[in-house]
Amino acid sequence: MARPPVVDHDTWRKELSELRAREKAATRELDAIAAQRRRLPMVEMPEYTLVGADGPVRLVDIFDGRSQLIVYNHMWDPDPDAEWQCGGCTGFTSVFTRLGFLDKYDARFVIVTQGPIDAALAYARRVGNTMTWYSTADSPFGADVDAPPAGGFALNVFLRSGEQVYRTWHTTGRGVEQLTHTYALVDALPYGRQEVWQDSPEGWPQSATYSGWLDSPDVARLYGPAS
Repeated sequence: MARPPVVDHDTWRKELSELRAREKAATRELDAIAAQRRRLPMVEMPEYTLVGADGPVRLVDIFDGRSQLIVYNHMWDPDPDAEWQCGGCTGFTSVFTRLGFLDKYDARFVIVTQGPIDAALAYARRVGNTMTWYSTADSPFGADVDAPPAGGFALNVFLRSGEQVYRTWHTTGRGVEQLTHTYALVDALPYGRQEVWQDSPEGWPQSATYSGWLDSPDVARLYGPAS
């Protein structure tokens, strides 16, 4: 297997410093992007009723008294005989196991899916997901925030003022990827993600895109009740 070239310590330090300059520039750009995000306008949302583990619940009550809410819209296969749900969604949400730190920021992070609540909760238990789930199966909420039935995944952020809810931000695709530590850790490795689309040196191990991702059965095996 190919390896990075071996150099003396001073050469390594010099090249690391050059890379660090780019990393710091990227950090400052991300700070600027976050600043622009904080200045985005927002849109007023109508009232919605979703369903949680304890029955129907208004969107405004999902905030649980907080002023900010992050919603991950988990893809859902409507086939009642489907054994597994979206592997990407299942893997992404499996990393969020300690969300109490959001209390300090007056915020909450939950999952909303198009699946019926009983099926959604059963699936969460099966794969060991500890987040709070809600169903939009009987509500237009999912479709209205770019996650319609049989549609893709999304991440949406909302702000509450009294009884009124506003939508402040939305992303999907690789925008969601930025919100997990998973790929940041893998990208720090010498071989990276090892996916064919990445720019890697000659001889680096490479395989098909997504081949290193955990699929739903993997998540269940690692984190589910039988793990």
